[in-house]
Amino acid sequence: MKKYLLSIFTILLPFLTFAQETTSEKIDAIFKDYTGWFVEAIFYEISFSETYKIPWVLIVLIGGALFFTIYFKFINITGFRMAIRVVRGQYEDIEKHGADTLYGDNTANEGENIIETMRDDGADGEVSHFQALTAALSATVGLGNIAGVAVALSIGGPGATFWMIVAGLLGMASKFAECTLGVKYRDVGEDGTVYGGPMYYLTKGLKSKGMGGFGKVLAVLFAIFVIGGSFGGGNMFQANQAAAQFVKVFDLDPASNAGMYFGIVMAILVAVVIIGGIKRIAKVTEKVVPFMAGIYVLASLIILGANFSLIDDAFALIYEGAFSGLGIAGGLVGVMIQGIRRGAFSNEAGVGSAAIAHSAVRTKYPASEGIVALLEPFVDTVVICTMTALVIVITNFDGGFMEYGVEIKEGVEITATAFDSVIPHFSIILTIAVILFAFSTMISWSYYGMQGWVFLFGKGKVSDLAYKVLFLFFVVVGASISLGAVINFSDAMIFAMVVPNIIGVVILSPIIKMELKKYYKAINVKEEAIEEGADDLNEIL
Repeated sequence: MKKYLLSIFTILLPFLTFAQETTSEKIDAIFKDYTGWFVEAIFYEISFSETYKIPWVLIVLIGGALFFTIYFKFINITGFRMAIRVVRGQYEDIEKHGADTLYGDNTANEGENIIETMRDDGADGEVSHFQALTAALSATVGLGNIAGVAVALSIGGPGATFWMIVAGLLGMASKFAECTLGVKYRDVGEDGTVYGGPMYYLTKGLKSKGMGGFGKVLAVLFAIFVIGGSFGGGNMFQANQAAAQFVKVFDLDPASNAGMYFGIVMAILVAVVIIGGIKRIAKVTEKVVPFMAGIYVLASLIILGANFSLIDDAFALIYEGAFSGLGIAGGLVGVMIQGIRRGAFSNEAGVGSAAIAHSAVRTKYPASEGIVALLEPFVDTVVICTMTALVIVITNFDGGFMEYGVEIKEGVEITATAFDSVIPHFSIILTIAVILFAFSTMISWSYYGMQGWVFLFGKGKVSDLAYKVLFLFFVVVGASISLGAVINFSDAMIFAMVVPNIIGVVILSPIIKMELKKYYKAINVKEEAIEEGADDLNEIL
């Protein structure tokens, strides 16, 4: 396999060099001509006045999040402590064996049971709750948390941070809903390989509602969009930004082939991981994600600690700006839009991508993984994005490197400047973080895209190999050429996933509620059994 991939890179190297030197701008122009209409359609802004315009896809995302928050009785708040307990493995026994097996409860026999989906509930799944969470987090925690936040603050000011947090909190309900369905309707191959995500709950779930044809159309659309998103925003954009930051920090000649060679190295590293499937991806992400997030959060805490006396002033500025919007283009509504847009786009709640990773978890109860998944927007947006925003606001009190209300283009540079102002030369560490963020995002999105690919073209080694080779090729392309229209198109593909996903999840919400009740009942049965004297799982087994 390694020899095969090396041969492919050797053959493609001359073509990549040619593309980098002569055709980059032409490719971008041609791509824009043919795909511009799609980008404009997905990010079309609905005008509420001459000043206030909101992308319709953002309305769908936030509207869906509000619906799920209310319908599931604020699960984003009431389920938070439960999510921590599940990740820690407190209910691992009932998730593996079932409350009915351990305690004589009939919970597992209530309601609808998808027999063809769950051959053997206790055996199905390839990864743990924690591994599924980190695999999904690795796809969302990335450049958006570093660069995107800076861009949002440059346009919407400090107040955008408040609405960013609101979007993250609401998105927790969306993640819960879609990831519960991901496990509920997954397919499990004869070899134990799990195939899950919106493609499967749109077909199976809507078929159970008498809407099989409609569900199939939505599933095919989603599969097409997720493949496109995996090649673009989940791959080329990540490689491009990581290569650009690498070249900039180490002061390399942009006209050289440094970007291409960087891309080749990155592609080889990605290949080593993705060839092993979700199990290897999960093993890597469970180490890389906590490590890179830990370094970033630690650095943020150091800066906040060094400026402890200014934290309350920063929050005051954030709160004041959230409800006034003074001095910012678009005023209050403009600040709200920037914050909510960055929050929703950062954690991808409602997009449906995370349900693909979460569907591979080992559990008998689909809602258990939905509960775990709601932690994802909290970590991504409420914690990491807020950390970035606080660092920028505190270090920019004197307006030294950013003027609020004036849009910036290079968000990474602004964030690096903010960190460097307190921790000298931290931009080098930030570059390592950017590369790790990009790497982890790519390996997770490779899994997302392959699941869409397999859904459309069938399961098998040849199908898998074809997708992986294409994915690795685009890693090198992304790092080698300038990207403009290509990235706009791939971003549009990612957010086009929102439409079929939200439609399906809203329709299937009653089933999600049923699964939640089933899981809560199983937990109650265990707790009652423990109160009656079953202190040790070994005593029961």
